[in-house]
Amino acid sequence: MTVAGWALVATVVFTGLWSGLFAMLNLVMHPMLAAMSGYDFARFLRAFLPEARHAPFNYVAVIAMVVAPIVALVALGDDPSAIPFVLTAIGLALTVAGPLLVSNRLAEPNYDVMLAWDPEAMPADWEAGRRRYFTLNWVRALATWAAFALFLTALAVELH
Repeated sequence: MTVAGWALVATVVFTGLWSGLFAMLNLVMHPMLAAMSGYDFARFLRAFLPEARHAPFNYVAVIAMVVAPIVALVALGDDPSAIPFVLTAIGLALTVAGPLLVSNRLAEPNYDVMLAWDPEAMPADWEAGRRRYFTLNWVRALATWAAFALFLTALAVELH
C-alpha cells in the first residue's frame, strides 16, 4: 500500500473513533442530560468535563485527524484534481472547522461558563447554556461524520 493509502487508513481510523465518541455523546448522553435538573446537570458536568477535557485520547485523536490527512494530501499531491485528493481536502477542512475550531473557540469557553455554575444556585439562563452545549456537540458531530464519510470514500477510491 502507498503512503497515501496508509495515511488515509489512519485518517479513517481516528475520524471513525471520534465519530463514535460523538455518536455516544449526542445520541446516548444528550437525552439523559436533557432530562436532568439544573442541579444534577451542573454536578454531572463537574465530574465529566474535567476528565473529558484532558483525556490523552482527545489530543491523540484530534492531532491524528489533522496530521494524517495532511500526509495523505502531500502524498496525493501529484494530482490535486483527483477524487481522493479533493475528498481528503474537504474532509480536512471539516475536521479543522468542526472538531478543532468549534471545540477550541466555542465549546471550551462554554465549558468554562458551565463549570463556574454553582449547582445550589443555578443561573436563570442555565438551560440556554445547556442548549448551547448540545448545539456545539451537534455541529462538531455533523462535521466529524461528514469528514469521516469523505475520508472513507477517498480511501475506497484510492484503493480501487
